[in-house]
Amino acid sequence: MLKRKRRNPLYLLVCALIRLFYRSPEIVGADRLPDEPCVIVGNHTQMNGPIIAELYFPGKPYIWCAGEMMRWHEVPAYAYTDFWSFKPRWCRPFFRLLSYLITPLSVLLFNNARTIPVYHDTRLITTYRESIERLREGSSVVIFPEKNERYNNILYEFQDKFIDLARFYYKKTGTALSFVPIYNAPALHRTLIGKPIVFDPARPIDEERARLCAALKDAITALAVSLPEHRVVPYRNIPKRLYPKNTPCEVYTDEKTCR
Repeated sequence: MLKRKRRNPLYLLVCALIRLFYRSPEIVGADRLPDEPCVIVGNHTQMNGPIIAELYFPGKPYIWCAGEMMRWHEVPAYAYTDFWSFKPRWCRPFFRLLSYLITPLSVLLFNNARTIPVYHDTRLITTYRESIERLREGSSVVIFPEKNERYNNILYEFQDKFIDLARFYYKKTGTALSFVPIYNAPALHRTLIGKPIVFDPARPIDEERARLCAALKDAITALAVSLPEHRVVPYRNIPKRLYPKNTPCEVYTDEKTCR
């Protein structure tokens, strides 16, 4: 059994300050969460998704987190590339500096939160192993799988290797994992939980990756469209004036389209 993290008092203070200034969202559809541990898949909404999952989501799940954001020597390069490398050329030096300034806070937060480090090299197997241990302990796992490629006005495309967690879990336990879609709507202070979608171990894994990712993206989009009109907080850190609305829309790649 994996040890629980002993949390740094400074981390607890930061969480208290976040709770003070970040309004608790209304969690809608909590009765749809299965009784057994599951994988919760949602829109990242920049820092909103992780904050909601860590502080407000029922059941205290564990959250997949970029391993680079947990290591002193890796934070600056990862943060700059992932968050700010597409900023206008004239302000990029500021964001390079900022990527170094946020390093202590990043290391503090992500090493004390309920996180599971995620890597995109051979270390990925450690991500699966820890995730399986947490699931077997009775905890659910939250994953925000978006990548920097537009899918529609609600979501960016998904990295699909997270589906393999269900394959490894089934081999270890004989139990088919459920994937639960959620949609975070910070503008409405609301998080919607959708119906579980169950992994099918009889299908080839390539087919299951495609099937589950498509079903999850469709379900999250449907949850978003079901809400009153609002601005969607996108995965990518773009100007707020370019935030799309949650109205039904064709798949597109230009932020100026379908607003």
